[in-house]
Amino acid sequence: MHDAFTAPGRFFRGNLHSHSDRSDGALTPQEVCRRYEAEGYDFLALTDHFVGLYGYPIVDTRPFRSNRFTTLPGAELHSGAMANGDLWHILAVGLPEDFAPGNAPHFRPVPGQETGPGIAARAAAAGAFVAVAHPHWSGLTLEDARSLTAAHAVEIYNHGCHTGADRGDGFVIADLLLSEGRRPSLIATDDSHFTEPDHFGGWVMVKAEENAPEALLAALKAGQFYSSQGPEIRGIEITAATVEVQCSAAVTVLVQGQATASVAVHGHSMTRASIRRDRFAASPWLRVTVIDAAGRRAWSNPYWPG
Repeated sequence: MHDAFTAPGRFFRGNLHSHSDRSDGALTPQEVCRRYEAEGYDFLALTDHFVGLYGYPIVDTRPFRSNRFTTLPGAELHSGAMANGDLWHILAVGLPEDFAPGNAPHFRPVPGQETGPGIAARAAAAGAFVAVAHPHWSGLTLEDARSLTAAHAVEIYNHGCHTGADRGDGFVIADLLLSEGRRPSLIATDDSHFTEPDHFGGWVMVKAEENAPEALLAALKAGQFYSSQGPEIRGIEITAATVEVQCSAAVTVLVQGQATASVAVHGHSMTRASIRRDRFAASPWLRVTVIDAAGRRAWSNPYWPG
């Protein structure tokens, strides 16, 4: 099985979570796409809120593609109540345009509507890449997360939730799921609405043979990507004794695993780091974080080295 660094192709930069004036965003779909292309992104998923209040939009962004920029159809799905009583928020990228709405008239749960895990499973069955959206901001419990068995990924950084609520982190939920044997991938997103500084702050770098929706979606489902706020991860090799990391200039490279297992290497303008695996002998999984001098981070997907 290839990871992001051994899979064929090249890296494409994209945002998987954004909103337009088709729901509660400030800009038209065309302008949202234009801004991401102008900022050097290779692709964008426009994921407006899939509720009756906005007519259950799955916005057709195909007219806004160019010879260097593409789009993925999607929506942020809402149905059923989490343990705290609030409505589920589930990211679905690659939804078919005829995906059937449930009964979600607004942003409050209503009796008898489809559950969050139910609509997530239906989206995955329809071909979508499904992610747990902003678990910290939502107040998601571990039991909630366990119930969402169809999710491919957890949103481990949400730039909008970071700038607007200081609740952008999803690692607690992701790491607990990993330690229970689940294998989610980890995505960073904007959740941009362009109503505050919630854009161009977190993205995925997807390894694919072409910048085309089908190729990008397949790579996302296969976990052939890493997430970033700026730094580049250029290679990860796991040997019997070490984790070898290649990256853009960094001040810290960390390997994290189950429970308290974590080792950091600090330095100046580091582009390589070698971290011994002794600390991870009891951890079935590990992941890598790279931090640059500005405090920006990049995150690998989890590995299960055996």
